[in-house]
Amino acid sequence: MKNILIVYHSQSGNTEAMAKAVAEGAMTAGATVALKKAPDAGIDDLMGCDAVIFGTPNYFSYMAGMVKDFFDRVWATVRGKMENKPYAVFGSYGGGGMPAIESVEGICNGLGMKKAAESLGIQRTPTDENLKACQELGEKIARL
Repeated sequence: MKNILIVYHSQSGNTEAMAKAVAEGAMTAGATVALKKAPDAGIDDLMGCDAVIFGTPNYFSYMAGMVKDFFDRVWATVRGKMENKPYAVFGSYGGGGMPAIESVEGICNGLGMKKAAESLGIQRTPTDENLKACQELGEKIARL
């Protein structure tokens, strides 16, 4: 059974709804899921999972500050220890597109992690169809 870590930040609730759908999909596929808001996640969570899925809204064309804070807190300890750990990224945005998702991908790539699925960006409030796509993302990562 896979241990999946989902680290996310949400203020409006859009990214949180997506995170819960991703978690539901991973659990449906048989994974154990730790769903954590970014301030509550740490080094042990990241080191102890088989794969990690990050969720962030797009704030000023960058990831949420709380997600950046997570990376700031773990970077020095996990650098060189994340080689090929599977990751995926999802997020919500207003009109700004996907630069926040790309910024998370850049950090994950810098850590040597392996992108395991196409990133999923959803504009504004996720629809039922969007949440289904989130569930599918979780299932895909759980089945790696």
